[in-house]
Amino acid sequence: MGDRSSERIARVELSPEVSLFDFQVNGFAGVDFQSRNLELSELQHAVSRLRWHRMQRIFLTLVTDTIDEMCRKLEALEANCSRDPDLAKTIVGYHLEGPWISSEEGYNGAHPLDKVCRPKESDLWRLWEASGGRIKLITLAPEVKDAIPMIELITGQGIRVGLGHTNAGERDIDDAISAGATLATHLGNAVPSLLHRHDNVIQRLLSRDELIACLIPDGVHLPPFVLRNFFRTKAPGKTFFTTDCMAAAGAPPGRFTLADIDLEVGEDGIVHLPGDSRFAGSSLTLDRGVIHIAEWLGVSSEEAVTLCSSCAADHFGLI
Repeated sequence: MGDRSSERIARVELSPEVSLFDFQVNGFAGVDFQSRNLELSELQHAVSRLRWHRMQRIFLTLVTDTIDEMCRKLEALEANCSRDPDLAKTIVGYHLEGPWISSEEGYNGAHPLDKVCRPKESDLWRLWEASGGRIKLITLAPEVKDAIPMIELITGQGIRVGLGHTNAGERDIDDAISAGATLATHLGNAVPSLLHRHDNVIQRLLSRDELIACLIPDGVHLPPFVLRNFFRTKAPGKTFFTTDCMAAAGAPPGRFTLADIDLEVGEDGIVHLPGDSRFAGSSLTLDRGVIHIAEWLGVSSEEAVTLCSSCAADHFGLI
């Protein structure tokens, strides 16, 4: 972070032709995608800045809210994309992170516990219709009641499932994989600060060869040495990278929102709840993530770009 990141940028150059894909973007350039009053001009500004950072395609990500509100947000997003088709070239789909996640304290992360709920088939179809059939990824907790039948329903619709915000046991993970889950969302995060040293959900998910580990290469969510360990653990092709960024990404330090949560970002780029030392989001841009991956994992810049573009895009069936 800080000055050391500036030195890395000088050593690792990205060509202007680089086109990156990020499947978890909650906001950008001061624009909170969770806003209930998101204007077309705000989306246009965010997309312009995303492209400046070589993030040519994203899954716009909505976090836990009521089903009614999530549907309303999706409908508004789709209406804006229809008004400016150029937006849809960057916003190529939606990632729903919640509301079918763990209500166990610590595993919900910054998601509001009062809006976490059990999966219902009727809610899935409401969300699908509101999205114009453009939901591409849903993150959920497989131990939640009725989650396994929901995973079968979701994957049968061609939507990918990530396991996240979860304290799933071995049997829950077995059942989720059998039902079609393929990803572990922001692995190593959305867990309590104190865990059993061996028997914890990070180790359970990391050990599964069937699951792709999705990692945030900002040096905050995972220190570089942890990122290296996780990357080395997985077989080739079984690690994807995302920013999981919010409105602070691509913006100067200041105050921002993530839905109803007020956040602040200092010169170090770390997102905090005001007056709280714990981090609560990412301000990473994916072009910076590529640089971190090359430097911290010892791979070529070409491989780092591939890890942040076609690897994940192919998994989601993007051309």
